[in-house]
Amino acid sequence: MIDETREDRLVDTFATLADTLVADYDVVELLQTLVESCASLLDIEAAGILLADADGELEVVASTSEASRLVEVMQLSARAGLCVECFTTGSVVSLPDVEDSPPAWRRFRESAREQGFAAVHAIPLRLRATTIGALNLLSTVPGALRQQDVRAAQALADVATIGILQERTLRESNSVRDQLMSALNSRVVIEQAKGVISHSRGVSMEEAFALLRSHARSNHLLLSQVAQRLVDQTLTI
Repeated sequence: MIDETREDRLVDTFATLADTLVADYDVVELLQTLVESCASLLDIEAAGILLADADGELEVVASTSEASRLVEVMQLSARAGLCVECFTTGSVVSLPDVEDSPPAWRRFRESAREQGFAAVHAIPLRLRATTIGALNLLSTVPGALRQQDVRAAQALADVATIGILQERTLRESNSVRDQLMSALNSRVVIEQAKGVISHSRGVSMEEAFALLRSHARSNHLLLSQVAQRLVDQTLTI
């Protein structure tokens, strides 16, 4: 059973996610909050989110570390792995021990092993029959997720999905596509900005993202806005 302390933190997390669902909210910030909350609240070490673009191709949009991002990128390059199957089926897919992954997932298995992950679980981002991506949960030790963690992760993923789509946009395919493409395009610019900061400040990509996010928050700006200004060389951090 979830202890009282973690239950309180879960409630706070849901409140935080709900607070972001206001006019002009930052989708990337919403998803980054989700993965960081999962890593903090659940029995895992890292998390990442992949969203489908207009052509149904998955792309990494948020991650708690460069290591988790590399595992997800490897799944995408091989077009095989938990996140791909999760997105395709719209169901939770768990691999308590990556060494037990099927032969078709060889590149995923090798990438997970190299980054120190022993177990991976994928939670669908879906609303009714619409699946738009997957939430990956990664652990450094083998083992199944507790059912409490699976339910909590699915509930958090559901809130994020609603935040991305908004129920009314399901009736407007163009709006859905534009919303998803906006999130994906923002992440591309953010990755470029991370590279700029990493190079200019001599810090890791993770430290660069922390600086970028801190500047956006302290100046009440969207992550994508700050990132674009850095790439355009109209702002330095």
